[in-house]
Amino acid sequence: MMNPAPAIHFDDLCVDFEGGRLFDHLNFSVSAGKCTCVLGPSGCGKSTLLRLVSGNPDISYTGSITFTPQRHRIGWMSQSDLLLPWMCLRDNVMLGARLRGQVDEDRRRRASLLLERAGLAAYEKALPATLSGGMRQRGALLRTLMEDCELLLMDEPFSALDALTRLKLQDLATEMTAGRTVLLVTHDPMEALRMGHEILVFTGVPAHIKRISELPGDIPRRPMSAEMAPYYEDLLNTLMNEGP
Repeated sequence: MMNPAPAIHFDDLCVDFEGGRLFDHLNFSVSAGKCTCVLGPSGCGKSTLLRLVSGNPDISYTGSITFTPQRHRIGWMSQSDLLLPWMCLRDNVMLGARLRGQVDEDRRRRASLLLERAGLAAYEKALPATLSGGMRQRGALLRTLMEDCELLLMDEPFSALDALTRLKLQDLATEMTAGRTVLLVTHDPMEALRMGHEILVFTGVPAHIKRISELPGDIPRRPMSAEMAPYYEDLLNTLMNEGP
């Protein structure tokens, strides 16, 4: 049985990076069981935030990061696909189960079904070196979704995909992460409005946060609908202007 999805609480979070202050006494929370999209300019600390939540020991900080409840599993998808070059695509998708010695026929069928839904059924036995960048990214996304973790950290998971494939994979990810806590870093405002229950915008260095309140409606949304137009304008204005 899956554990409850956690809320994440950041209290007086401070991080120094390359002689400067990246985060300066940040205080905010991420809601349990919802998708929170994180936007902001390059270098403002979005990926660092994910690494902090993952427990990366190489990043020093003061303040606290707490989870409620504390017991949960974390799924991680970085900007690099990190597929193992000696494994075929289906085995890469099942990597977690393979490492735990839990590969069985049910998991093989599930991996094959996910590959079919992602348009990769013909490439199950292909090695990563023979795949395009977009195919590899799809494989990395499926590997993350296959784990059924209560907390997912995703760093630009759709960036290498063409527009139509991106929409299909957003739909799949939304379906498979329902009820889980997701922190999704993206540079795409439309993607955030389509997938996010809440949006965090980082501005400036040290980073300030403007929180856009919980967005209306079920996800995935139609971000250019009349209902979403004011949120789109607000988000663009926030991203295009410096300061909190």
